[in-house]
Amino acid sequence: MLSKARRTKSSNTWITTSSRVAAAVFGGYALAYACTAWLSMVLPLAKSEAVLTASMMSFLIYTGAILCAFATATPMRAWVVLLIPTLLLGGMTLLMT
Repeated sequence: MLSKARRTKSSNTWITTSSRVAAAVFGGYALAYACTAWLSMVLPLAKSEAVLTASMMSFLIYTGAILCAFATATPMRAWVVLLIPTLLLGGMTLLMT
């Protein structure tokens, strides 16, 4: 039978990992989407080329966001690091439209 301390540590590890996975999947997707929208408007290319370039860059951004979610010290920091740029880029995109 597992001791109470061992169960708590195992449960805490599961919650921490789940939070990082959620940050990587949902926070990373939101960041990639916000960057794509912003880059589509800012890149000095023809509109179709800007959208295509921004869409291709979103794969790199999403991969970087996933790596960032697991490289940070705590799950809370992972969420903060992903959501602050997402909100800033989303806000700038809304202001530009």
